[in-house]
Amino acid sequence: MTDLEERVALVTGSSSGLGFAAARALAARGARIALNSRGGDKLVRAKRELTDSGAEVIAVTGDVRDADDLEELVSEVEEKLGPIDVLVANGGGPTVKPAIELDESDWQAAIPLAFLFVPRLCRLVLPGMRRRGWGRIVAINSVSSRQPIPRLALSNALRPAVLGYLKTLSQEVAGDGVTVNAVLPGYTLTERQAELAEGIALHTGRDAEEILATQGSDAPIGRMAEPREVGEVIAFLCSPAASYVTGQAVTVDGGYVKALM
Repeated sequence: MTDLEERVALVTGSSSGLGFAAARALAARGARIALNSRGGDKLVRAKRELTDSGAEVIAVTGDVRDADDLEELVSEVEEKLGPIDVLVANGGGPTVKPAIELDESDWQAAIPLAFLFVPRLCRLVLPGMRRRGWGRIVAINSVSSRQPIPRLALSNALRPAVLGYLKTLSQEVAGDGVTVNAVLPGYTLTERQAELAEGIALHTGRDAEEILATQGSDAPIGRMAEPREVGEVIAFLCSPAASYVTGQAVTVDGGYVKALM
């Protein structure tokens, strides 16, 4: 399927994990891909893997926490690939801490990483999308925005804020041909999931491997997600087929969240 052929897709935080899975799924649909991370060997490998698969790919370093970096990122992508049609906004996960242990420095570090980069990127790419009458914005969020996860107080607080912003934005730009959605992954086999398990183990004294095994079994489907399973949902939301889907937070969690909505 090449329904995104010639579309330019910027995927932040895409050197590995869910960001890379999204980039790979978009590349398979024909999109021209701009990868982004703070750099390093993982970004080099990610670019090589997609290039070897036949995709047109560039890799741009930059920190999503830095507003100036984001402006330079968007400018470089548009200079090298053309106007951005698809934005997949993916940032890092904040520190693992219970609410009663959070201090001012934790909030100051977490807000740009888990929340602010999303409206900052949207502000940069939306004017062009609206002028052209076509655009797709998808934020990779978390099930913690629907069902708080113990010891992830920062994520539990900031992920819902992202959804509130995206819902509002989706109503403002729907008439311009731009859709705005979020994907809420559950427990997924990524490096970040291993880091979270280590953080929980540090606070609880439990074994990290035991925690990972429990997380997999917590979903009714009986296992963790593979990154590609989340990436395919993201790619669908970015496709022409999802032209009437906007303002939604799509949970991809194997049935983990118990809420009706």
